[in-house]
Amino acid sequence: MKPMRIFAVARKEFLHIFRDPRSLAMAIAIPMLLLVLFGYALTLDVDDVPIAVWDRDATPASRDFISRFSASPYFTIVRHVDGYEKARHCIDSGEALAFLVIPEDFSETASTGQEIPVQFIVDGSDSNTATIAMGYADTVAATWSRRVMMELEQRLAGKSSSLPVDMRPRVWFNPDMESKNYIIPGLIAVIMMVIAALLTSLTVAREWERGTMEQLISTPVKGPELILGKFLPYFVIGMFDVFLAVLMGEYMFHVPLRGSAALLFFMAAIFLAGALSVGMLISIVTKSQLLASQLAMVVTFLPSFLLSGFMYAIANMPRPIQVMTHLVPARYFVALLKGIYLKGIGLEILFVEAGLLAVFGIVVVLLANVKFKKKLV
Repeated sequence: MKPMRIFAVARKEFLHIFRDPRSLAMAIAIPMLLLVLFGYALTLDVDDVPIAVWDRDATPASRDFISRFSASPYFTIVRHVDGYEKARHCIDSGEALAFLVIPEDFSETASTGQEIPVQFIVDGSDSNTATIAMGYADTVAATWSRRVMMELEQRLAGKSSSLPVDMRPRVWFNPDMESKNYIIPGLIAVIMMVIAALLTSLTVAREWERGTMEQLISTPVKGPELILGKFLPYFVIGMFDVFLAVLMGEYMFHVPLRGSAALLFFMAAIFLAGALSVGMLISIVTKSQLLASQLAMVVTFLPSFLLSGFMYAIANMPRPIQVMTHLVPARYFVALLKGIYLKGIGLEILFVEAGLLAVFGIVVVLLANVKFKKKLV
């Protein structure tokens, strides 16, 4: 391969990009826009659960129990009702997500230390939010029950006893449990996979549709030189996108970067090379811009979003799907980004993911070169 030929093809592609504002907007503006939209709209935090309350006991003890919910940062009491029908209307209309029912003998039962059946009804149409809300409610109820039992023991025995286990949970790597801290790194991988494949999926197909491929074939430029020349401009733009995404994660979303920035960009370069080559391979095979763009979206977005571990834990998927995730390159890049961003670890732990990502990049680059034939067919 001769550098001058590669430079000539790369220069031609750069000129095409800068002369076409739509291509430049797709290359730079769309990844940033997607990061902003997904970063703010996609959140798994549940910190304001609206609940309706039916206090059938109406005693100081029941009001104290209810106050534990209103004082919690995770619950907001939106209405006090006096029956199941009104509570059901609150849940059906979306005014409340849960319904707390205090029994009539709540205070009397609590004073004797017996078990109190308190009902907590949750709207299960959003199973994730419902599960988290039930966990919050269990914590509030357990805290109140523990305090009441200790006061009862102190009143009866004259002294308070300590609990046998004093568990003090501590969260590493994401102490505030903010979903954006692991969503943003995963978003970078998904967005770059989709945009990179879309960009290069139009390159070779565009030459065929415009009739300029015949001119390129007639030149001394070899196949690998043509592919590399078309590859380089989008690689430069893609790395610039990664740089902007890292800056946005740091200063717009305040996601901590605890690991090596150099390692992050090195792994991003390997991943980007493979993603761009996927688009190039699609463009070579289809020879149609419309078909290439549609196929690139199906091949990259759905697997990257659903099977990379970005949103859904791979360990919770059915076994056959877990096996399929090994074919999704975004899986390894998501693991690398989360490890570098949140844990601050390096290749001494992430060497398997880094190695598989490098294998993916090499295989796809070789496939693109093999499939491209410098001849009219």
